Amino acid sequence: MILGFFITVITLGICYPFALVLKQRWRAKHTYIDGQQLVFTGSAIGLFGHWIKWFLLSIITLGIYLFWVGPRLQRWITVNTEFAAPVAPLQPLVPGAFVVASPAARA
Repeated sequence: MILGFFITVITLGICYPFALVLKQRWRAKHTYIDGQQLVFTGSAIGLFGHWIKWFLLSIITLGIYLFWVGPRLQRWITVNTEFAAPVAPLQPLVPGAFVVASPAARA
């Protein structure tokens, strides 16, 4: 995350998409939902075109368009985040049989 900050500051925000992709890849790699790991599939090149468009629209509208940049950026992140690999559901040891343990069975 520190690298992303330095990339953004040194390039005056032009390379922010590259920093954002670095952060999202790290975040997805370290996030598990119900035992399934997430993976971020977005690329900085894919975001760069949107970023330039949003930047120019923000300048033209004197900053009013910035209210739409946040939700659009979050939507782009959400669309490009997926589960790494599907995990098969638990299968019973014997087809058609389920094991149920009860406290009375232990005694």
